[in-house]
Amino acid sequence: MTTTAAHRDDPLDDFAHRTVGVDGVDKTVHVTGTGPAVVLMPEMPGISPDVARLARWVRDAGFTVYVPSLFGVDGAWPTAEAGADVVRRACVSAEFRAFAGGGTSPVTLWLRGLARIAHAECGGPGVGAVGLCFTGNFALAMALEPAVIAPVMNHPSLPLDDPAGIELGLQDASAVADRVRRDGLTVLAYRFQGDRWCTGRRFAAYRALLGEAFDGRELPAIAANPDPPPFFRDLVGCAHSVVTAHLVDQQGHPTLHARDEILRFLTARLAPGV
Repeated sequence: MTTTAAHRDDPLDDFAHRTVGVDGVDKTVHVTGTGPAVVLMPEMPGISPDVARLARWVRDAGFTVYVPSLFGVDGAWPTAEAGADVVRRACVSAEFRAFAGGGTSPVTLWLRGLARIAHAECGGPGVGAVGLCFTGNFALAMALEPAVIAPVMNHPSLPLDDPAGIELGLQDASAVADRVRRDGLTVLAYRFQGDRWCTGRRFAAYRALLGEAFDGRELPAIAANPDPPPFFRDLVGCAHSVVTAHLVDQQGHPTLHARDEILRFLTARLAPGV
């Protein structure tokens, strides 16, 4: 099979590659841009070219984007075989709680520390947190960090075995709800209708926790890119990744409109008046 320009790894050569330590744990973080900070977390199976494209869009909207390496090979094109191996390893990692009953994933503590560092470096009113798929709910858990004022959840998929679960321990869920109410935060969220990994029941659970502060938006499945990378075509198997793998980069398309809504949401909260 011939590798086309659209099917190549992304060298991420327009990002600075940093080692960031939080509580004695070091991780690679790819950073680009200027302006208020946004932490953009990868979806399975890693920082794919589509995730990097989203990071560049956020950067070009006027933000410093921090993309932490949490799993997979940074910049790799998402094949089915390699992606399945990444999922298997993540599901047994102590950093993630992929299944029901596990509570909040421990890696969110590290991510909250990253948000503090990013805010100290970039200033402004606060930090945006954008989660995708496996990390979708992490954007909400990060709201336990006071610097995080603009959480965006895209197709949150955990826990994998509970379509109505929200992957938060009871104490953290209560604390997040209190913080959202106290500080008047809005949580923006997206999913495709018919997504078996991020169901309507899960969105209903978030709405029950957060009330009107949860702005959950649904796109018709027919709007999804019909030719996503192999991992999404063969393993995910449904319309899922609204602003990455299943986005259609055409003016006026619903998925591109969702991307623009996210950029406006971040701008309104992190760079008001711009």
